[in-house]
Amino acid sequence: MNYIQHLNARFVDFYDDGRMHPGHFSLYMALFFYWNLHRFPEEFYANRTELMNMSKIGSKSTYHRLLKELQDFGYIAYRPARSPHELSTVALSQNRTDSGTLMGRTRTIFGTYRPKTVPDTLYNKQYKPNKHSLGAKPKSQLEVLDFFKEKKYVLEEAFKFFNHYQAIGWKIGGKVPIKDWKAAAENWMLKAHEIAREKKKKKAANGSDHLITQTEKDYGEPL
Repeated sequence: MNYIQHLNARFVDFYDDGRMHPGHFSLYMALFFYWNLHRFPEEFYANRTELMNMSKIGSKSTYHRLLKELQDFGYIAYRPARSPHELSTVALSQNRTDSGTLMGRTRTIFGTYRPKTVPDTLYNKQYKPNKHSLGAKPKSQLEVLDFFKEKKYVLEEAFKFFNHYQAIGWKIGGKVPIKDWKAAAENWMLKAHEIAREKKKKKAANGSDHLITQTEKDYGEPL
């Protein structure tokens, strides 16, 4: 996934599309930001609160209207949740040839495109959580990602942790309210590590596998 080519193509599309206005653009860029954090999957969970805050949309009705219009315009595919305990998903459409290959745009709005070095600033954000503060639940998904990154743990587990407890109202077992989400997150990391270790033991017991290594790599680093 070449996100520079994707954005360049989308900017050209938006420039030519008279239906687009700042609200559409703002929401699309918020969706792209979270698509990047999820490392560009086919689809990803869309947290309405996070997306409204990122795109500076203050009305739920406006948010849903813009989301539906982006889908009608062909820029996204939106699948709403079927119950309050589920999360909606979004997929960002991409330009492809008949064979399924991604197409890169050869033209730009202002003439010949000369790529320059782009600094890795997409993940750097102004929000810095208070390391000494305790809370029943995090202020945002970004705070959870920061905490897992600080602990040098894979970000995939951060998404799983946030989506799991967000869906059940930040309660342990769906019943007891969480008093300290960071403590719950550390327990989640320990449990995930234990599950991964048990899987390795079972796989090793079933036969030698030359692909198994003792080095744990972090594939959760964003672009």
